[in-house]
Amino acid sequence: MPTNTDLLRQIKDDLLTNSKLPLYEYRTANHYFPVIGEGSHEAKLLCVGEAPGETEAKTGRPFCGRAGKILDELFASINLDRSKVYVTNLIKDRPPTNRDPLPYEIEVYGPYLVKQIEIIKPRIVATLGRFSMRFVMEYAGISEPQLSQTISKLHGQVLEGQAPYGPLTVIVLYHPAAAIYNQALKPTLIADFAKIKQYVV
Repeated sequence: MPTNTDLLRQIKDDLLTNSKLPLYEYRTANHYFPVIGEGSHEAKLLCVGEAPGETEAKTGRPFCGRAGKILDELFASINLDRSKVYVTNLIKDRPPTNRDPLPYEIEVYGPYLVKQIEIIKPRIVATLGRFSMRFVMEYAGISEPQLSQTISKLHGQVLEGQAPYGPLTVIVLYHPAAAIYNQALKPTLIADFAKIKQYVV
C-alpha cells in the first residue's frame, strides 16, 4: 500500500517531467523549479496560495520569500509549527512577471491540487488569495451566495463544504503578500488567521 509520501512523490515526478504544462517552457528557460508543496503529509490543515513567486521558483519551496515571512508570522501568532501544516499553491509554476493565473493554467494545474488534498485528507483548507479561494470553494461544493462574493467580503469566514473523504472546512484568507503592499491589512490578516486556531492548536 503506497504511503502519502509515495503518492505525493508521484505528483512531483509528473510535474517535473510533464512538458505539456502551460508554464513548463518558461520554467525550463529560466532554470526554475516547480513548487509542489512542503510540510506534513498527514496535516490537518492545508494552506493554498495562488502561484509561486521568483524566490519560490528558484528554490522549489512555497512561501519562502517576502510573503512567506508574513505567513511565518501568522503561524507564530497562533503558536502553530509550520512543519505540521502542508503549504502549497494552486499553480505549481511561476507565471511570468508574477501575473495572475490564467483560466487555462488553473484548469491544467488544478487537478494536481485536488490530488494533494485527496492524498493528505486535511480537515481544514485555508485559502490564501482569491484564485485559490474560488477553486477550493468550488471543489468543496460551496455554492451561492458565497461563491460569487469577493475576497474582501468573504475573508475571515469559515465555510463548511464536502470532500470525497468527508467534511471539509474552508477558511478564507487574504494572500500574505497583500500586507506587503498595504501594511494596514496586517492586523486583519492576523485576526482572520486566528480563526484557524480552534481547529488545529
